[in-house]
Amino acid sequence: MNCPHCTAMSTRERAKKTKLGYAMFFCPHCRHIFNERTGTPFNYLEFPTDIVLLAVLWRLRYKLSLRDVAEMFLERGFVFTHEAIRDWETRFAPLIAEQLRTRRRGQAGKSWYVDETYLKVHGKWCYLYRAIDSDGHLVDSRLSEKRNMEAAKQFFQQAVDVVGHVPDQVTTDGHTSYPRAIRETMSSNVQHRTNKYLNNRLEQDHRGIKQRYYPMRGFGSFESAARFCSAFDELRNYFRSRSPMKAFVSLLQQRQAFLRRLAALKAFIQVAS
Repeated sequence: MNCPHCTAMSTRERAKKTKLGYAMFFCPHCRHIFNERTGTPFNYLEFPTDIVLLAVLWRLRYKLSLRDVAEMFLERGFVFTHEAIRDWETRFAPLIAEQLRTRRRGQAGKSWYVDETYLKVHGKWCYLYRAIDSDGHLVDSRLSEKRNMEAAKQFFQQAVDVVGHVPDQVTTDGHTSYPRAIRETMSSNVQHRTNKYLNNRLEQDHRGIKQRYYPMRGFGSFESAARFCSAFDELRNYFRSRSPMKAFVSLLQQRQAFLRRLAALKAFIQVAS
C-alpha cells in the first residue's frame, strides 16, 4: 500500500491492527504509521466502512427516517444516533452520486424527456428538473429555486456535461423557457417536441422522488435537498433493471442483479475514496 503522506511505495504492514480490524502500515521513508483508511473520507470513523456505507444506502434507497435507520442497526449491535447518519449522508451521498454519474457517462439515449416537479424546501416550493431517455434511464436531475430561462439553461448544460453528448430530440411540456434554452445550450438542430401526453412516462417517473420525499415532510435547507435528490436519483437509476421499456425480467434475475450491483457499488466507492 502506498503511503498517503509521502506516496512512497516501500511501506511495511505491521502485525498490529486497529480496533475495527483494519491493517496498519509503517513508512520507512517519512516514518509515519497509518492504516487502510488513512487519507480517505472514512478515516476517523468509529464504525466499519461497510456499515457506514450501508446506512447511507438504506437512507437514500428506502422510505426510512434517520431514526429508523439508527434503530435498525441498533438491533444488529451498532449503536449510533440519527445525527451520525445525517453527518454520514452529508459526507458520502455526494461521493456516491459523483461516482455513479461518472460511470454512466455516454450511456443515455438520443431521445430525452424533460420536465420539472415540485418539492417543498424550508416551507418554500422549489423545482426539481429531471430528464430520462426513451428507455427510462436517468439523463440528469437538478434542483432549482426558480423555474425560468436561466434555470432551464443551467439544467440542459449540466445534462450535456454529464451525459457527454447532445440528444437528437427533446420532449417537454411546452413551458416557454425550453425552446430558447435548447437552442442556446445544445443546438438549433435538436428537434423539440411539446406534447404533454408524450411526456407521461416522465410524469410517472417523478413518483420515485415524490414517494421518497413525502415521508420526510420536506427538506430543511436547499443544500441538503439538492444533495439528497441528486444522490437518490443516481442510486435509483443504478439499481433499476437495465432492459428496454416493458421487457420482462424475472424476480430471480432482479435479485441477482441487485446483489451484483450492491457489491460493485461498495467496492468502487471504497476504492474511489
